[in-house]
Amino acid sequence: MSINSAMLAGVSGLVANSSALAAISDNIANVNTVGYKRSSANFSTLVSSRGATSSYAAGGVLAKTRTYISQQGLSQQSTNTTDMSISGQGFFVTTDKPEGLTSADARSFTRAGAFALDNLGYLKNDAGQYLQGWLVDDAGVITTDPSDLTRLSSINVANVGGAAEKTTRAAITANLQSSQVQSAQLGAYNAATNSMAMYDPDANVGVKPDFSMQVPVSDSKGGKRTIQLDMLKSSVPNQWYAEIRAVPASDVETGAGLSNGQIKTGIIAFTSDGRLDAAATTLFPDPDNPILSFGDSLGAAPAAGEVKWATGLGVDGQDIRLDLGGGAGGLTQYDSQSVLQAVTTNGTAFGNLTNIEVDDKGFVTAIFDNGITRKIAQVAIATFANPDGLKSVNGNSFRVSQGSGTYNLKSAGEGGAGLIAPSSLEASTVDLSSEFTGLITTQRAYSASSKIITTADQMLEELLNIKR
Repeated sequence: MSINSAMLAGVSGLVANSSALAAISDNIANVNTVGYKRSSANFSTLVSSRGATSSYAAGGVLAKTRTYISQQGLSQQSTNTTDMSISGQGFFVTTDKPEGLTSADARSFTRAGAFALDNLGYLKNDAGQYLQGWLVDDAGVITTDPSDLTRLSSINVANVGGAAEKTTRAAITANLQSSQVQSAQLGAYNAATNSMAMYDPDANVGVKPDFSMQVPVSDSKGGKRTIQLDMLKSSVPNQWYAEIRAVPASDVETGAGLSNGQIKTGIIAFTSDGRLDAAATTLFPDPDNPILSFGDSLGAAPAAGEVKWATGLGVDGQDIRLDLGGGAGGLTQYDSQSVLQAVTTNGTAFGNLTNIEVDDKGFVTAIFDNGITRKIAQVAIATFANPDGLKSVNGNSFRVSQGSGTYNLKSAGEGGAGLIAPSSLEASTVDLSSEFTGLITTQRAYSASSKIITTADQMLEELLNIKR
């Protein structure tokens, strides 16, 4: 009966517009939710089967809610260094728990990048979801995998302790006075039996150097060590006896031919114009490769002419390149006062974690107060063939569905994945003016549908009154 179909069509209109109102209500309520994607109810007709000559029967309307997941919101600056947004395609991968993850644990995908540290040091967003990424291995390498979610781990910064870097390079800029008066002890000098390293005025042993320069270095644990370059003017013009030694001597153990903390002994020579004469300098066997080699503290006793860090220090071995010439710096010999002008070294002492930063490639980096930076992990970005087909879940997140297709895990900026914008958040895609306009039209449509029901009811009442 057409009147009944009209009434049912009115009911379907009420149901459809109720769904539209619910979607609008969600949008308005989440206008300030980070990474929220607006939804809308799309209407489609329902047609009853009928013949060419039969009376018309109303089918009504069907509402299907659609979430515009692929639509990107505006990026807004944040003062939190662990806040992130994605500029382009892709989603952050998150889990409901930080540890003990298995393949059976659900993974969620979200654009809500308001991450902060929890009490265990994991990066967690406002919905309580933990950020996943590829961690740095023991060799400092990050290995990505495009298809295996189990290779991802919750990113934790609390496990990052202090950091130190050992010195690998040092350079000296200094001048030695060319008119230096030769020492009265010069004739007694012998690098093996009566050296500058043995000098002790109280014991009346050794030879006092004409000039000394100290170079601070850091060992593998960030401990401060000192090596000293002692110089003694030779009787040969433009030549100086040189000894490099550890201060104190107990910091090293030496092989045969070295004593009292000596590391290297030899001659440093200069040209007639006061520049370093590498060809005549014997302090290093290879003038182009001036390396000081220190063996591991726990290594075997050093061979003749070799040096290792003292056993009690418990530090790794290291090679230090000691540059004495080249460019505008280095050692010179001019007729002015002997002076140490500059010592430059790399390496740092032990430093504490002060900050965590994320770059546009998704690398999470620890910043230490000694200037060292260390990569911890790389944030994974998941992309989908049809992101609008993802299934919405609590926490402003999504799950894989048949309509979305499977995921692909990528590094930020690669393979179509967007770049990460650090210290920013993606705003909601809700436009309040559009939502309020939709609210008005939905209200009117709902009222009109209710009017269909009351009109059909009046017509049925008239039909029933015919029998009276």
